[in-house]
Amino acid sequence: MDTYKTISTQSEGIYKEKGSKFLSFAIPVQDVEEIKEIVKEYRKRFFDARHVCYAYMLGSERNDFRANDDGEPSGTAGRPILGQINSHELTNILVIVVRYFGGILLGTGGLVVAYKEATIDALNQAEIIEKTVDEFISINFDYFLLNDVMRIIKDSNPHIISQVFDNQCAMKLSIRKHDADMLTSKFEKIIGLVIEK
Repeated sequence: MDTYKTISTQSEGIYKEKGSKFLSFAIPVQDVEEIKEIVKEYRKRFFDARHVCYAYMLGSERNDFRANDDGEPSGTAGRPILGQINSHELTNILVIVVRYFGGILLGTGGLVVAYKEATIDALNQAEIIEKTVDEFISINFDYFLLNDVMRIIKDSNPHIISQVFDNQCAMKLSIRKHDADMLTSKFEKIIGLVIEK
């Protein structure tokens, strides 16, 4: 598997039940540090809300995840949010659901439904896209090999991230994981050792 599904831009949803309002936000993310900053920002922005619950999923393997109930009964908020991320098979996504309490208790079953429905609404508003899992390849070579290197690049069509052309040339490329080994072996035939990272 060298593709994964995520969302292109932030989307929002809402669910109302017995006076309580559940505002939901689906946000594309790359790492845990970014998630911490966003959650902190939302807690500040919605300082008057009763709960700011969230769940996230990271990585193409979809094995880096967390669910947070933020004071709601255990398993009634973060887990239903994460459940919807899973059922949509998404990754590199954070879903935050902000609850404004309406004065009437919903019970654990009602909370599970509310957090699930709020998440579904935000995900239904999102544009779901498929991305490729890419690998990065760094190459260093003598200038006289430039034509050979460029021919391989034209044939394999990697994305050029950076390049320096001098007596000693250097390039950083990214290519779909599926095609990385073939590109690396083509380069190794003409320039020797290739660094992948």
